Amino acid sequence: MTRSLTQSMSTLHTWSGLLLGWVLFAIFLTGTLAVFDKEISWWMQPELADRSSSAAEAANVAQRWLAAHHPDESNWNVSLPNERSPALAVSVGERRRGSGSDLTHLDPVTGETVEPRKTIGGNFFFRFHFTLNMPRLLGVWMVGFAAMAMLVALISGIVIHKKFFKEFFTFRPAKGQRSWLDAHNASAVLLLPFHLMITYTGLVIFFLLYMPAAVDALYAGDRQAYFRDAQPAGAVEPSRPQPQAPRGPDREQALDAPQAPLVALGNIVSQAEAHYGRGMLGGLAVSNPGHANAEVTARPVLGSRIELTKGEGLVFNGATGELIRAPQASRTSQLTQRVMAGLHFAQFGGYPMRWLYFLCGLVSSAMIATGLVLYTVKQRRQAKANPTFLRLVEILNVTAVAGLSVACIALLWGNRVLPAEMPGRESWELRVFFGVWALSMLHAWLRQPMQAWREQLYLAAALALSLPLLDLATGGLDGDGTRLGLLTGVALMGLLLGWTAWKIPAVVAARKARAASLKRPVQEVSS
Repeated sequence: MTRSLTQSMSTLHTWSGLLLGWVLFAIFLTGTLAVFDKEISWWMQPELADRSSSAAEAANVAQRWLAAHHPDESNWNVSLPNERSPALAVSVGERRRGSGSDLTHLDPVTGETVEPRKTIGGNFFFRFHFTLNMPRLLGVWMVGFAAMAMLVALISGIVIHKKFFKEFFTFRPAKGQRSWLDAHNASAVLLLPFHLMITYTGLVIFFLLYMPAAVDALYAGDRQAYFRDAQPAGAVEPSRPQPQAPRGPDREQALDAPQAPLVALGNIVSQAEAHYGRGMLGGLAVSNPGHANAEVTARPVLGSRIELTKGEGLVFNGATGELIRAPQASRTSQLTQRVMAGLHFAQFGGYPMRWLYFLCGLVSSAMIATGLVLYTVKQRRQAKANPTFLRLVEILNVTAVAGLSVACIALLWGNRVLPAEMPGRESWELRVFFGVWALSMLHAWLRQPMQAWREQLYLAAALALSLPLLDLATGGLDGDGTRLGLLTGVALMGLLLGWTAWKIPAVVAARKARAASLKRPVQEVSS
């Protein structure tokens, strides 16, 4: 018998969503948390204090410290305090993206050094979001494969669900399978544009990795030639670090330039903020400080506009403070890719846009979770269901959804419980995260599905609600607005997790009552 298009799409939707659903939930949940990665990092280093110093004042403090401690270095790097991360940090030598081990934190008012605890920070959630904590290339390919499965599930879901308006306003609570189906449909229809946008733009970010044929054919494999053609003349290529002071004989020649006092970095910051906006500077890079050929590059934070650019900046003469070079407008092709990346990373629009993305991410995670649960609910009603495979799916469902939630909150607990001076502290935080996640799988295997769901969700709720008490007990609760906001958000998530765990027995009771009224045997449902 020939299957209809809707039936074929339904099968495709089910299996693409199930087989990659566990990975997709992890990607979406960690991506949602990564919306506030800098705020999480700030909370995870309570030794740092928000001194409400302006970027210009902080830049002058950093300049005095660098001049006193590293006067002969050819490169200075200054990370300026901003709204999301009020810390002031400096380093010397070539600036390497993602390198934070060589940073020296300073008090932005007094200039005294501060030694915060070592931590993987909120950046862990960002890295996990697109690499699954695998080797970068393998992880990016795995996430890309899952994103393609997400697109398949979305498009097939559009074919299946034809009555969008009706399904958006349909929800039947405490009705077992119908309730899960309604929740899945409503969350999918409500944010369908967001789901399509966030999935597609996630693929576009790594377009050269996923679809390299066109660039390789046109440029004979020379991708840097592509970047040079895609950008206007004089622009800084996003895939390369900003120019540093020369090395070897060229470096010696550069340092042989006549000496000249470095202009006050606070003045550079003021000029750059006039261009990018107040509070929109991420840092400064100084080459050949103390010489006539010194240059200062003022880099904006990722968030000054929707176009996501990396490596650009205003270049000033370090001796006179005169503007030497400003970034030029991107060409159409590069602008398109940068806007796509900007839409995905949500670095524009400030906190209102950040909260919007966070809430959309939570709803998207709920859509994936309800889809996974719906599969087990439907299979329990079928006599031909394979009990071994169904049991495996139930274990993975609990581990991927409830277990990952416990692990994420346990990571925050580990940040406070582990000794601040512990050697290899970042590795131990990773062990806490993955250790708790592994234990959640063991627990899901040993317990019945309903018990595992309730117990792990209650545990996640308890950890989230008690995190402010732990913070108070460890001396971290100091009234800092960013940290208090994060604790409030975690506590609200704890209430939501607790409510979900509390509703599970009610759903089961309603299902048993309905089955009894129909006078048919009831099997325990998994969700």
